[in-house]
Amino acid sequence: MTGAQSGFDKTLRHMIPEREMNAYRQSDPPAHDGSAIILRDVTLRDGLQLTGKVLPTERKLEIARTLLQLGVPALEIGSMARPDLVPPMAGTMELVAALTPAELQRCWLWVATPRHVEKAAAAGVRNFQYCLSVSDSHNKANIGRSTEDSLSAMPAAARLAHDAGGSIQLCLATAFTCPFEGAVDPRRVLEIANDPRAQGAADIVLADTLGQAHPAQVSALVTAVRDASAWRRIVFHGHDTWGMGVANSLAALAAGASVIDGTLGGLGGCPFAPSASGNTASEDLLFATRPDWFTPASLATLADLTEHLLVELGEPNRSRTLAGARSEATVFEWVRQGSTAAEPPRALSTLSP
Repeated sequence: MTGAQSGFDKTLRHMIPEREMNAYRQSDPPAHDGSAIILRDVTLRDGLQLTGKVLPTERKLEIARTLLQLGVPALEIGSMARPDLVPPMAGTMELVAALTPAELQRCWLWVATPRHVEKAAAAGVRNFQYCLSVSDSHNKANIGRSTEDSLSAMPAAARLAHDAGGSIQLCLATAFTCPFEGAVDPRRVLEIANDPRAQGAADIVLADTLGQAHPAQVSALVTAVRDASAWRRIVFHGHDTWGMGVANSLAALAAGASVIDGTLGGLGGCPFAPSASGNTASEDLLFATRPDWFTPASLATLADLTEHLLVELGEPNRSRTLAGARSEATVFEWVRQGSTAAEPPRALSTLSP
């Protein structure tokens, strides 16, 4: 056990009974109810923000509608971040305008200020992901203000969301580690999640921004936040930098999270977090959790969509499931024949952005 892990565990012992900690570490994860698990595909925001190309609105709309029609329960479709700082987010408001109100009910938008919420609500958005970083250094790099300033603005953002008849969730970036400060104290995560100024949030998103967490950490932190905020949904947002994306997502579900984030082909990363790489692949999360709507036919459609997108963006494939679906094990029903992509996806590569 590393020193960082030992310190993390010692801190959590003050929050959770030892027998409960041992239960989550030693027992097999419970079987998942395929109808209850929610995958939120965040390709159109977190997946695109590190790519070098800007997709036209029509292409983003095609991706969103294909995912929604397949049965993906929720999407994150963009960000209110300035396009001059994050160019792939250009056209977010045009995409919002192109979607129907019924489609927007299943879509989330990244926001960081009350003004973001106000502008997005006026355009028809009803689901807002208000993001701040647990570590002050990352919040200043990512949003340009202190964590305290972002938290102080949360009540105004929540009021605007509720006045529009919408829902707002609090996303806690760098909930495990920070690229500038290192390990993040889980007590600070709980302090922010339980701050009275955050009470307007219906959900808490715990983000492993750098993909450096491991399943025991994820399980313990989700358990602690769940126990302190039993009325809220917990969302786990994982990255796969160290190959733990699926394992961490399954640990989060077993500990009480009900929503997990992923991107097509493992696209993505944070432009303001050095060493952050791709998100956990949506294909891998779906193959692991098997929601009721996910079938070999829907995987084939998803694989075609992903392959076309990766070729279009010039990005590598990081999904093991997508690679498996193109294998020669043709007696396995999840393996498909042929591809309509312009060229085959790149081979699985290292996870550097």
